[in-house]
Amino acid sequence: MEKITPVTADFSVLPQIGPEDMPYVVAAGFRSIISNRPDGEEPGQPDAAILARRALEHGLAFEHLPVANPDIAPADARAMRAALDRLPKPVLAFCRTGARSTAMHAAAMALGDDKATTYDVVIVGGGSAGIACAASLLKRRADLSIAVIEPADAHYYQPGWTMVGAGVFDPQVTRRTMAEVMPRKAHWIRQAANTFQPGSNSVTLDDGTAITYRTLVVAPGLKLDWEAIPGLAETLGRNGVTSNYRYDLAPYTHELVRKLARGRALFTQPPMPIKCAGAPQKAMYLSCHDWEKRGLLDGIGVEFHSAGPALFGVADYVPAVTAYIERYGIDFRPGSKLVGVDGDARIARFEQGDGDVIERPFDILHAVPPQVAPDFVRSSPIADDSGFVAVDPATLRHPTWPNLFALGDVIAASNAKTAAAARKQAPVVAVNVLAALDGKAPAAAYDGYGSCPLTVERGRIVLAEFGYGGKLLPSFPSWLLDGRKPTRLAWFLKDRMLPPIYWHGMLKGREWLAGPQPIGQGR
Repeated sequence: MEKITPVTADFSVLPQIGPEDMPYVVAAGFRSIISNRPDGEEPGQPDAAILARRALEHGLAFEHLPVANPDIAPADARAMRAALDRLPKPVLAFCRTGARSTAMHAAAMALGDDKATTYDVVIVGGGSAGIACAASLLKRRADLSIAVIEPADAHYYQPGWTMVGAGVFDPQVTRRTMAEVMPRKAHWIRQAANTFQPGSNSVTLDDGTAITYRTLVVAPGLKLDWEAIPGLAETLGRNGVTSNYRYDLAPYTHELVRKLARGRALFTQPPMPIKCAGAPQKAMYLSCHDWEKRGLLDGIGVEFHSAGPALFGVADYVPAVTAYIERYGIDFRPGSKLVGVDGDARIARFEQGDGDVIERPFDILHAVPPQVAPDFVRSSPIADDSGFVAVDPATLRHPTWPNLFALGDVIAASNAKTAAAARKQAPVVAVNVLAALDGKAPAAAYDGYGSCPLTVERGRIVLAEFGYGGKLLPSFPSWLLDGRKPTRLAWFLKDRMLPPIYWHGMLKGREWLAGPQPIGQGR
């Protein structure tokens, strides 16, 4: 590798690097690479796409901002400044000799303090909803100035964790770096939002910086409140206590299921609202099917403790899941809420509907915590009495501030909190945000669509698709796929189709089967 020349404490340059140089870049302490060299400038030069893949394999963020000469255009300077602001530091940039990278840095720094920028759109949250919305906006209007406020450096395909817990997916396939999924034209602000000032069109970050906007989109998801159940947080990942609601714990679920030959397995579901209300049951059914196939199920007592009164909130799908409750011999206990865990003693405590608290010993406890709005949302003026963001359920616009929208798990609407819901919401918010920027009324409506692929056994799924009021909203004709029955086709969709649709469709602004409906023309 060529000699590295420091420019500032956080920025250095060097001539062209190759894929084989990535270990040395990491060893030198860099966290990001910027390529300022156009592809094909000379024979034998490695393409930026090859370098990007190798960089990501080594945990390095990568940005390709090619320029042809050291005379830097204003647009290139702005792109460089945005990259320098959002990329993990320190940053290593390269071109043929390092001269253009040095010039790009100088031009970017000459722009002044970017914190004073007022963005067309500020999006709080870089999860499924936030990234999909940013991508949908940029597909419609590529010259928008968009900032995404997100402190995390990793992005997860959370619907895949059920499959990880069953040993179907490797956990790594559900994780990518945030830099990899962030739309290239969006400005990634790598901080957490702290407070909202909708009256002055600003969001304050943890470091006290105020970010101003013309329109605001709130999509930070929800908070898994592990601490709300005494003893649970301390024993997660040991003593047989697990949860598919965490990336690091889903593999432990699979480990526990494979090791258990006899004993008691408890599965819990907290009060609503929760993300993917079917997920607690999915873990249970897949575990039972594994034990059934290995001839162990008769020796394992399985209990499902749900704080709610019914197996599923949409009656049309209850017969199918009830059949599997009976098939696996599951002891379904409605109105039973997990309120305490003694991991060392392997005892779980449940509050019953009459207020009594019972204790149940366990060998496996698959626990799902209560779920609430993030603290900074719950204490803000944009929240309603539930703590979630108040929105019109159709337009997803705030009832008080017409330039504020929200989507995903954080909204105070009656739809299911699923990735499928966010996939449908993102185009609606994109259309309505653009209308607000143009001084027009909202033009698109969300019908409450959500999807819950209930994995009742390995190889078959009950594909629940519904909207507001429990109205069935199937994506396919019943002759092809009847979502009220367990089918292999629905499993194929979950196993093979939905992950690429998520990574290469939803997060890229491709709205396959998710195009926004004009107001008054919903299904």
